Amino acid sequence: MAAESNLTRERPLVPEDSALLIVDVQNLCARRDGGEFKARSDAEIARDYAAYFAQLEEVAVPNMQRLLKAFRAASVEVLYTTIESLTRDGRDRSLDYKISGFNVPKGAWDAKVIDELAPEDDEMVFPKSSSSVFISTNIDYVLRNLGVKQLVICGLRTDHCVESAIRDACDLGYLVTQVTDACASITQERHENSLRTIKGYCRQVTTEALLAELPC
Repeated sequence: MAAESNLTRERPLVPEDSALLIVDVQNLCARRDGGEFKARSDAEIARDYAAYFAQLEEVAVPNMQRLLKAFRAASVEVLYTTIESLTRDGRDRSLDYKISGFNVPKGAWDAKVIDELAPEDDEMVFPKSSSSVFISTNIDYVLRNLGVKQLVICGLRTDHCVESAIRDACDLGYLVTQVTDACASITQERHENSLRTIKGYCRQVTTEALLAELPC
C-alpha cells in the first residue's frame, strides 16, 4: 500500500522513456479541400467551421510544430496515426466506420499527414480504420518494443480519436500526457468538454509547459 500511495499521473516527462503521438492531422480533416469538407460550400465553411480552421492554423498546428522540433532535437521517438483503410474499398474498416459510410482509401491524398507536420524519413505512421489507434494497429506492440512508458498525445479531434487513444493507452498501462493546446475539435465547446471528460485519465499540460521538461 505504501508504494501505491506514491503513484501519480503528474509525472514530468522522462525523455528516454517517452514518445510523441500525433493523431490524425491529415489532409482529410485539416484542409479546406480535404474529403471531409469538399462538399461544403464556402458559406457553410464560414458559418460552421471558421473557428475550427482558425484554431488549427493559429494554435494547434503551430504548437505541434514546436513539439516536433523539440522532440526530434531531444531524440525522442515521434509517431503518427492517420485514418486510412488497408484497402481501396475499405472492406477492412470497423463496423462503426462502415455504418457511418466513412472510408479513406489506401494511399489516398486524404490519408497523408499535412505538409506542415510531415513525418521525417524514419518516423512511423500507423494507418488505422477505427477511432482508437490501439484497436486497429499494432502500435502497442511497437511502443513496448521501443521501451516507451510515457506517451504524449496531441492532434485531431480532441473529443474523438484523441480521446479514444488516451483512454486505451491508459488502460494498457502507459502514463499519458495530453498537450491541451495542440489538440482541436470542430467547436471550442467540444474541445473543452473533452478536456474535462478525459482529465481523470491523463496529465494535461500546455505546449509551453511540456517543452520546459525537454532538454534544451
